[in-house]
Order: sequence, then C-alpha cells, then structure tokens
Amino acid sequence: MTVSGAKNASLALMPATLLAAGPCRLANTPRLRDISTMSTLLETMGVDIRHPGTTIELDTAHVHSQEAPYEMVKKMRASFYVLGPLLGRYGHARVSYPGGCAWGPRPVDLHLRAMEALGAEITIEGGYVIARADRLRGAEIQFEISSVGATGNALMAAVLAQGSTVLRNAAVEPEITQLAHFLRRMGAHIDGIGTNCLTIEGVDDLHPADDSNIPDRIEAGTFLAAAAATGGNITLENVSHEHLTAVLELFRRAGCDISVTENTITLQSDGALTAIDATTAIYPGFPTDMQAQWMAMMATANGSSVITDTVYFDRFNHVPELQRLGARIDVTKNTATVHGVETLTGATVMSTDLRASASLIIAGLIARGSSEVLRVYHIDRGYEAIELKLRNLGADIQRVDSEDY
Repeated sequence: MTVSGAKNASLALMPATLLAAGPCRLANTPRLRDISTMSTLLETMGVDIRHPGTTIELDTAHVHSQEAPYEMVKKMRASFYVLGPLLGRYGHARVSYPGGCAWGPRPVDLHLRAMEALGAEITIEGGYVIARADRLRGAEIQFEISSVGATGNALMAAVLAQGSTVLRNAAVEPEITQLAHFLRRMGAHIDGIGTNCLTIEGVDDLHPADDSNIPDRIEAGTFLAAAAATGGNITLENVSHEHLTAVLELFRRAGCDISVTENTITLQSDGALTAIDATTAIYPGFPTDMQAQWMAMMATANGSSVITDTVYFDRFNHVPELQRLGARIDVTKNTATVHGVETLTGATVMSTDLRASASLIIAGLIARGSSEVLRVYHIDRGYEAIELKLRNLGADIQRVDSEDY
C-alpha cells in the first residue's frame, strides 16, 4: 500500500507560499477535507489553486486580502498558520481565533508571543487577532513548550524579518523540518534544521519554489495498527521508517515482526499481541496522534496496558465508543488502562475527532460481526480514501450514505 503525503506538512507548506509572489507546485499533496479547507481559505485571499492528481499548484501573484475569516478558520486550527506569512510579507494580518478538534484547549498564546517578540503589535478585536508591523525584526525566542504550530508560524514570519532570529526549544517534527527545507528553496537563510534551535537570517524577499511532500507518518502508523490488530501482513511504500522509530519499537515489543528498507515498512502479525504500555511525547517520542489507534490495538491484546497522553490530557473521547464495542478501559485523568479482552463485538459507534475515527475503524475490523461508524467526515480530514485502501488490503468495509455521515 502506498502512503499518502503528510497532511500536517501540507497544511504548513500551503500558507508558506504566501511569502512570495508567483506559482508554486507541491507534489505528493493528499486530497483531504483539511487540504480543501486550507485551499478555500487561501482562495479567499486571492491565491489561484489547482489540485490535479497528487500535485497542488498555488499561484500567489494576485493576493488581495490579508484576512482569514471566522467561517474558514473555525473549521481547522491549522488555518492559523497564515498569520506568520501574512505578517512577514505584508506587515499586517487579521486572523480569526481557530477551531478544529472537539477535544482539549490548545491556546495560540505561543504564536502571539512569538509575533510580539518579532516586533508585531497584537490586538484582539471581536474574536480576531489583528497583527501589525512595518517590518518584523529578528529576535531570540524561547518557547516554553515545544509547539509545532508556534514553531511553524514563527519560522515563516522570521524569514522576512530584519536581522537574525533564534528559535529555541523549537519543534523538531518532520513536518517542521519539511517546512524549513521548503523555505530554503524559496531563498530563506535557515540553519539548524532538524534540531531544536533554529537560526534564521532574514532576507528582503523570497521567490516561488516547488517541493515534494514527505509521507504521512500517522497514516502509516494507522495502517500498521490495523494490520497488527487483525493478524495481517502489510507492506507500506512511500514511507520513512526514520519518522516512526518510537512507533515501530512498540509494535516490535507487542509481538509484530517489522522489517524496513529506505522507503518501505513491512509488518507481519499473528494477531496474538502482547499488551504494551505507551506514553505519548513530543517527537521523536510516541505521537499523540497514534494514541487512539494504539488503544484500539491493545483492546484485544494479552494482558493490560497503560496508555498515558502527556501531550493532551483529555484526548480520550474515543474511550466510550470503544467500550460500546466491548473494550474494557478505565480512565483516570490523562491515563487509560486497557484490559485486553478475547474479542470485541460489532456495534454502532460515533466518531468524535479525526484520530478517534481511525481507532473505531480498527476496532470494527477486530470485532465479531458488523460495526457501523457514524460521522466519518472526521476521517476524511486526514485519511485519503481510507475505505478503498483497507478494502484493497482485504478488509470488508464500505462507505454508505447516512444522515449521520
């Protein structure tokens, strides 16, 4: 199975094109609801966008607006990524406070403090962030928390700032590394890529560039979890095992046979998994975006596993739905204890967010009998034609029309 391009990297690369005037082509861009949402937002600003096949083409030559309206931003937190490039290139931006997932407070304070450190004047009016600066100035920024979003926004703002900027405790996720490399292609001067200390020497202007997206490590992990839980064999292509080191180690400890090449991962499982504890952490640790899928896997493992989310303390909306399928899970604060059962039983369940949707699909594949997962529009935010890919792997799954879609 071929892994699609990384959703979260695409959602940073697309607004980064605002930093220069002209056409950019981003290969290996998946066709997802979140990509469509970002495209619509950028189109309201005047960006001309075409997405034939797996390459998205963005022409920023006629940008006429520096506003990200509430109607767009409320649908997806990543829309807030336009703040940095708009402020950096145009000196002003009006961006609504973001929406996105139904779980967990994720304030944008770190983003705003970074913009203020770079010399922007920030005011809040009617639910909008109003940012202004004649020209941003380089600064040393120490992030209290290693935040992917704040790092990306600060990086995009700093590349056109006057002087040097140092970002300390910067996020080192592959998606940020990809963004930094793309900005370099556009003419930015960035050192320390791939480390938690980025040094940016501001330039007067950037130029359009093309790039090819990295594979989606969370999609890859999700399909590995589905194969492991159902006792299947799978080979993933267009994937980087280096982005999944912590995930693959847990799969091995759970009893799966893993082999890798430069761009493939093969997993073999007999379905008799060993219960293994998992604690989420910032990259390169076990990702919070794999927590729900791991929980579904552990639902029928031998023994009990403890799953702790140290990134988002209340990301357990999928637990009641997994329990409807027969999973035995106890939750205390940010820790879930999963007591493996012999089998799950099919039931009707409801998606509450993107990764919860994936966990319910995995659980449905394990369960005896039929399961129905409602509100699958969540899954379309981050997985490209997931039912087709699973069907090609041998799953009995189909998408049906429903008023609860």
